[in-house]
Formats: sequence, C-alpha cells, structure tokens
Amino acid sequence: MPRPRGVAGNLRSEVVTEASSGTLSPSEFGQAVASLAGVSLRPEVVTTAIKAPQRLAPDSYALAIDVVRQGDCLATGRLVVLHDPQSRGLWGGPLRLVGFASAEIDPGMGRDPLLAEVGWSWLTDSLRQHQAPYIAAGGTVTETASTRFGDLAGQQTTLELELRASWTPLELDLAPHLRAWADLLASAAGLPPEGVSLLPGVAERRMP
Repeated sequence: MPRPRGVAGNLRSEVVTEASSGTLSPSEFGQAVASLAGVSLRPEVVTTAIKAPQRLAPDSYALAIDVVRQGDCLATGRLVVLHDPQSRGLWGGPLRLVGFASAEIDPGMGRDPLLAEVGWSWLTDSLRQHQAPYIAAGGTVTETASTRFGDLAGQQTTLELELRASWTPLELDLAPHLRAWADLLASAAGLPPEGVSLLPGVAERRMP
C-alpha cells in the first residue's frame, strides 16, 4: 500500500520555498511552479512534492504522482519542471517538462506490436485534450516482461510498461500539462475516462 500523499492543492508552501531560492526568474520558473498548486485532478490521482534532481538544470521542481484505487497503487510516475535561461536554443524555451510513468499491464498486450505507439499516444492525446501547448516532445516507451519462479507469490508472468518523455511548454501555466500527465497515468493503470463507469461484471484490465 503506498504511503499517503498530499493532493496538488497542498503544494503552496513548498512553492514559495522553491521559487525564492537560487538565481530564478519569477516571471518564468516561479510562476510556472506556482501554477501547479490547486490543480483539480481525478480522485484516484494523488500527488506530493518530492526532491527534484539538481544536475539537470539550475532550477527544478518535482512531483510524485500515483494512481491509487482501493488501496492499490495501479500506476506511479513523476513530473519534473526544469528551468534554464541558457537552454532556450536547445529546448525552444526556458522551461522543460520531464515525465516518467510506470504501470503493470495485461501480459497479453506484450504481443501487440503497436503497444509502444499506443503508450506514446496517451501523452500526445492527453496534451491535445487539455489544450496544453508544447513543442519538441521526445521520449521512449519500454516494455519489460518478468516471470516468477519458485516460491515468489503473484502472477507468474507480468508485463510492465514504462514511459519517459520530455517536452517544452509554450505557456507558463503548467496546470494543463499536469492534468495531461495524470490522465496518461490513469490510462496506463487501465482506468476508464473520468465520468465513464464500467458496466457491472466487466473487470478492469490494465491495457490500452
């Protein structure tokens, strides 16, 4: 069972600390980080601020994001905000978003040659749906199959899907990007779209 996490609305105090340290541009990094506070997400998605990587950019901020239902963590991920005034030419802007997502899916999907493409479409479709403008998106989708032997409990064969991505937001309001990443994690966890209920007797499957 995952440890309790705070919702996005509880980030305000930590935003002040992050945005007031180092050589920051309040109109860029500070405003962007502050836009992540109070974002409304679907109830299964829980977030908390975590220690951000220090070597990727002069300034950074990170969130851990989990999809939890009935005490089980169905998918886990991170979203990192990077700020580097010297990287406009490389990134196409002063900010860069880096995301990581991981979920266990139906092992039968490992035979689908389009699984990686479907996983990547979760990101692009979610960004488009939430009207989150961006450029220069890139990343990888990795499928890892594991087989248990001996006394190890659990399903004999499991398949884990990992998605790593980065993209440059074109606006300082990062709330749509957080919503998009949360929806990607929900898709990876096999949850139906928000507001759509499964028919009685239909089991949820962790698959695209």
